[in-house]
Amino acid sequence: MKPKTILAFGNPVYDLISTPALRRNDRVLSGCSTNACLAASKLGEESILVGTVGPDFNERLSRDLDYWKIGSHLYPSIQTGGFSLLYDEHGNRDLAILGVADPIPPSADGFNRADFVLIGPILGETGPELVHHIHSMLAVPILLDPQGLLRVLHNGWVHHEHTREFDEIAALSTVVKANELETQVITGIDPRQDPEGAVRALHRHGGQIAVVTLAEAGSIIFDGQDIVQIPPYTTNAIDPTGAGDTYAAGFMVKYLETPHDLAAVGCFASAVASVMVENSGPDFPLTRQEADRRAVQLLEGPLRVKLSN
Repeated sequence: MKPKTILAFGNPVYDLISTPALRRNDRVLSGCSTNACLAASKLGEESILVGTVGPDFNERLSRDLDYWKIGSHLYPSIQTGGFSLLYDEHGNRDLAILGVADPIPPSADGFNRADFVLIGPILGETGPELVHHIHSMLAVPILLDPQGLLRVLHNGWVHHEHTREFDEIAALSTVVKANELETQVITGIDPRQDPEGAVRALHRHGGQIAVVTLAEAGSIIFDGQDIVQIPPYTTNAIDPTGAGDTYAAGFMVKYLETPHDLAAVGCFASAVASVMVENSGPDFPLTRQEADRRAVQLLEGPLRVKLSN
């Protein structure tokens, strides 16, 4: 089978990460689109990253992307982006800024093919003009991970706000995937308390499919007709960084194979994310065989599908 091409728009970052289980002193390659490209590549697909990078990490990034077999269209920036991520025992995190990269040019080009497009900004670098440009050039599904569209800076710390940019880009997207914090910022509904209400409200903001990820509680998917609750793959979580990003990669890869089976798509995405959280950094040992094995285990368990009223 010919590899599928995932084209991901969002700046790479080099982060410092501290969790209750580990504390890293080295800066780690990360970023929403970067982590999704890493997962897609490990699953045997072609991944292409579009973003900006500064001279501080340009050579290292080129080596890293070559090593992980990720294609790229990189634009120059004054500096490379980065965060200091501090997690508590509940998985909540504080973000402090280590560097802010420039936006991706709204007329970015150099790409003429893709099977799925990911819009995965980390700090507002994918503006509506860019996404309109992509939408006009490529007649393929778009998955929006809105994290970087909801982040605003106050005194070097990141806060979350519902933005006009999110609304405009969500309207152009096929799939909108948000974690529980992002979902509550967008909809005003706590998805832990009312997951079905939250995913329905997220769906109203645009996209044919809404996905809410709930960490150890799994995820919930709504396509306007059916609500599918996806269980988590139980594992020993070491570092949650990148879990949602790799979930997005798994979702795109499996959706291209079985677009009418959202239970299979969600279970595969959950399986991919579970491998990421067992590890820290880009060298997580994901394979297609292991993702399929874990996904089958989830599919054989208690899924819940509810018809929309």
